[in-house]
Amino acid sequence: MIKYEIEGGHLPVVICHPEPGQVLCTEKGAMSWMSPNMKMETNAGGGIGKVFGRLFSGESIFMNEYSAQGGTGMIAFASSFPGSIIPYEVTPGNAIIVQKRGFLAMEKGLDLSVYFQQRLGRGFFGGEGFIMQKISGNGMVFLEIDGHCKEYTLGYGESIIVDTGYLAAMSETCTMEIQSVKGFKNVLFGGEGLFHTRVMGPGKVYIQSMPICNMAAALEPYIQIESSSNESNGVNIRLGE
Repeated sequence: MIKYEIEGGHLPVVICHPEPGQVLCTEKGAMSWMSPNMKMETNAGGGIGKVFGRLFSGESIFMNEYSAQGGTGMIAFASSFPGSIIPYEVTPGNAIIVQKRGFLAMEKGLDLSVYFQQRLGRGFFGGEGFIMQKISGNGMVFLEIDGHCKEYTLGYGESIIVDTGYLAAMSETCTMEIQSVKGFKNVLFGGEGLFHTRVMGPGKVYIQSMPICNMAAALEPYIQIESSSNESNGVNIRLGE
């Protein structure tokens, strides 16, 4: 197993120490710093089917592979948003389902593929459930979580209701369905949208406390974008009062 440590609190970074022969894979732009003996190679992430799947899920078709040359190396991957980095050991029969932007880095040999859980119509409106990512195989993967990560372990017959955007990951053994919010007044005045996600055990569920989409929506009323009067092609961004 690859050696690593996670530092930085709510601005986390995972620092890995691969031995020769251990290869780490990530998408472009994820590497933060590394030792001089680390070698990078860029390759398409799998066969033609996997390439189209990754394009459909909004991910890059290329993966960067990093390997240590002549001794133990060091490479760091930082989170792109304040939150948490979660290590997860994937084994055969113990795959994990992750939100689209939750993948940060993984050991080579793991398989990253598109995952469909729900019917097309409800998936579009429900947020989670339509397109996620499945990571399977044998090795360590590092997941990027928005905000604090709360982990629950569900038994057979147990379930949890999650609002749109808060589901970060779940075990392969879990299932989920998109449920309509009940009640006319609840839909119009409840402020919780039209759908919730119900996740059913057995397995682990990872919930994030600050989805980046929710934070962007909360900040939107306070940000004004105006054409600059001094620069013909410039823009001013002002905090609203």
